[in-house]
Amino acid sequence: MRRHSPSFISIAAGFCLSLCLLWSQILADDYVLAMLEKVRQRYGEEAYQNVMRLNELYSQLANASEMTKIGMVNDFTNQHVLFVDDINLWGVDDYWASPLETFGKGAGDCEDFSIAKYTLLKKLGIPQDKLRLTYVRARMPSGNIRPHMVLAYYAMPTSDPLILDNLNFEILPASRRGDLFPVFSFNEKGLFVANNPNMRAGSPNNISKWRDVLTRMRQDGLE
Repeated sequence: MRRHSPSFISIAAGFCLSLCLLWSQILADDYVLAMLEKVRQRYGEEAYQNVMRLNELYSQLANASEMTKIGMVNDFTNQHVLFVDDINLWGVDDYWASPLETFGKGAGDCEDFSIAKYTLLKKLGIPQDKLRLTYVRARMPSGNIRPHMVLAYYAMPTSDPLILDNLNFEILPASRRGDLFPVFSFNEKGLFVANNPNMRAGSPNNISKWRDVLTRMRQDGLE
């Protein structure tokens, strides 16, 4: 029996590994292309370009700091999504859109902005423990109070969270947002009482619209 030298075996193993990695990359590229084509077919060329820009953003932020990711995702979402009420966009009073739906339509309301930012930041490697979708009562410039949703980022569990908002584009600590009055917050791991991200108030599965949007996000390949 012919025996191969260790160096030959190492080279052969390395070659096989390279082929496997290349094939995995081809499959990944095919998946991305298929998803982009689905966006184009469902929402049109402008939506396709929006998702392409989103892909470019991912590439730019791959090795960025958390603060850079937060700032750029907040800016990107606020700049590429137009605020439109659910009744005018979806024909229903309250609909929580998946990020693909939001960027596909190029429009959404406060829940859609917040869910898109949450999902993008999670995909960029920020632990979901640091992210809370937060229901608040917002005081508008007119003085009226209305329900609103923002995304809160906690650098540490006891930190004053930073607020990512579509009403005020500047990212500020919650302590400087006197116009917002927290009601409750949640992510995929828990439901939390207002002003206390460490105190659980129940399961996020109790929020039916959150369950529904997570299902659609999985179907979109973005969960």
